[in-house]
Formats: sequence, structure tokens, C-alpha cells
Amino acid sequence: MFEKLSLIPPDSILKIISEYNADHRPNKIDLGVGVYRDANGNTPVMSVIKKAEKYLLKTQESKAYIGLAGDPDFTDGIQKLMLGDNNLPKDRIFTIQTAGGSSSLRIAAELLKISSKDICVWVSEPTWNNHEPILDSAGVKYKVYPYYDTKSNELKFDQMIECLKNIPSGDVVLMHACCHNPTGMDPNPDQWQQIIEVMQKCNLIPFIDNAYQGLANGLDEDAIPIRLMIESFDELIISSSCSKNFGLYRDRVGGLTVISRNSEIAKKVRSNTLRIVRTMSSVPPDHGAAAVGHILCDEKLSNEWVLELNDTRNRLKNMRMELSNALKAKTDTSDFSHIEKANGMFSYLGISPTQVEKLKLDYGIYMEGQGRINVAGITSENVDYLADSVFEVL
Repeated sequence: MFEKLSLIPPDSILKIISEYNADHRPNKIDLGVGVYRDANGNTPVMSVIKKAEKYLLKTQESKAYIGLAGDPDFTDGIQKLMLGDNNLPKDRIFTIQTAGGSSSLRIAAELLKISSKDICVWVSEPTWNNHEPILDSAGVKYKVYPYYDTKSNELKFDQMIECLKNIPSGDVVLMHACCHNPTGMDPNPDQWQQIIEVMQKCNLIPFIDNAYQGLANGLDEDAIPIRLMIESFDELIISSSCSKNFGLYRDRVGGLTVISRNSEIAKKVRSNTLRIVRTMSSVPPDHGAAAVGHILCDEKLSNEWVLELNDTRNRLKNMRMELSNALKAKTDTSDFSHIEKANGMFSYLGISPTQVEKLKLDYGIYMEGQGRINVAGITSENVDYLADSVFEVL
């Protein structure tokens, strides 16, 4: 039965992990894997998560199924975290719990497919390397819009706006709310306003991937694009993830929020969404989302979480600044200031695939082929070695 299957090449990130683990050089650096790491190279469990888990251990009396939509404390908390205080009628909005951000994106893709066979989703060039496979696996057509110039390391903002103006009415535009992956470069508030005005005029539907809220400039600041959009659009789709901002990578915690034109349409959207969920995971995993729901319902724990998240964000910003300064000190002609201007965990370093390969082979520095780096892999101890090595391959 399986003889006709073709061999699928290994995922690029998994390949990097394998090669890095097999490298025995003591000064090797992993800038590829997509998880946060502290100054000691560890991916810690947040202390506030441990407190929430301790609470769950004491109070949970059953492991019976939760509902298709998930834990109400979680879904209400995540919805408020993204949307803040707004005047939208509650019966136009619903949020469900999903098995991570990837499942949220896939459920949304399935919902789009059954809503319209002709719909097309437009994704940024470049975008997260799983966006297109998720859309493709759901049978949803997609095209790309200009986003990032790898030569100048700036947004192709004017080209993006021109492309948006020519997208057919009713199509969907997939955007990153903040901390664009892989570039780390986000539109500023004025640019977001221009994007929204063009999309509104052209009757385009926003589809927001909100995977890094709190890691760019703060929880409320990072939600500005979403909150601007809910004032401008009758329909909006938001996929959210708690992998990065709660450190719950393996627990698979995410959410899908849909805003509809009116309450009657919202009922139909919700019923169809839950039917999709039923055929995929049936019910979402509980543990991680229950911990998040408890934290968001407890003011003291919420405040502790914000402080921990601030520490994470500040470390990323500091490492960006240290690398940018170290490279500036080494190179008189190359400009790496874009690293400091960008947000979140990821950036394009600004080197060629050939130079990426040379960094791996000669210096034990691992990153994706296009030069995407995870800033969390940088420490004060290895930043000079990294800058020296980049200088040598330029």
C-alpha cells in the first residue's frame, strides 16, 4: 500500500538540531532552534507556570474530557489579552482552545475552505516556514505579497501596499501581529494604519498569527494591530499561541478567535468550527491551557507572569543590542543595525547561504540556510565569538 510514497526531506530545523548535537566543538552555537533560551542556554519552565501547575495538582479531581471549545477560563482570558476592552457585541466573537498555534492555523484554514472554494490566502514573503504547508495541506490556495528586502534589511512597505491594493475583494491576508518570523521586522503603528485602510477599502479579510504577544514591546503594545483591526473590520480571524510567551512549547496551548459580522453568522461559524475540531483532535489537551487560564484569572499570578515575560523580552533586546554593537565594532562597512531594530526571537542576520554554510563548517555556528537566527541563542559569553566568526566569513 505504501510503495508509491516518496521520501520527504527532513525538516530544516530538525536537521540543524541533529547536526548541532553531533558537533563536539566546545564553542559551537545553536541559532536555529525556535525556542527561547536563557543566559545559561536553558529553556526554563516559568516559575508562575510551576505555581499554576501546583494549584492544578491540588484541585483537579478528574481527567475527563473538556468541551470541544476548551477551558472557558483560558478562552476568556486569551480573548481579553488580545482584544482588550472593546465595544464589540460579545455574540459576534468566539474563542476556542486549540492544540498549539499550528492547530489553530489549520482549523482556520479548514474553516476558510468550507466557507469558499475560491478563496485565496496571501502570505508575506518570507513567512514562517509552516504557514504555506498548513494552507496547502488543507487545500487552500495561497499567494505571496512583498514584505522584506534581504539586501537593505528593511520592509518592502511601498511594494506591500501596492500589492494589497490589487488583491481581489474577499481574499484573506495572513499577517504576523508582532515579532515577524523569520525577519523580526514589524510595521510601525502608522504603517499598520495604512495597511488597515487599504485592506478595508479593498474588502480584504485579516487573518492574524499572534504567536509572540509580549515579546516585542509589551502585551498591550503588541496587540495594537489587532485592536485597530477590530475597529475597522466586520470579520477577523486570529490564531494565537502560548508556546513563547508562557514557555509552554510541548504542552501545545493555543487559541482560535473569530469575529463575525453579526450574531447569526457567528453561530454558524462557531458550529462549523467545532465540527472541524471534532474531526481533528475531538477535544483539546487540557493541562497547559488550564495553567494559563488559572494565571489569567488570578491577579497576583498575572502580575508575576508579566514580570517574567518582561525579563524574557529584555534579554532578547539586550542580545540584539550586544550583537549589533559587536558587529559594528568589527565591520566598518557592513550595517547590522537592523538586528537591533527588529523584534522578538528571530532576525535575518544579513548573510548569504554560502556564508551560513561556512559558519557551520568552520566555526560550529548553526542557523537556517537563509541566515535566520534565534537571538535567544546568543549570550554575553558567545557574542564576541559569533561576531568574530561572522566577520571572517564576510
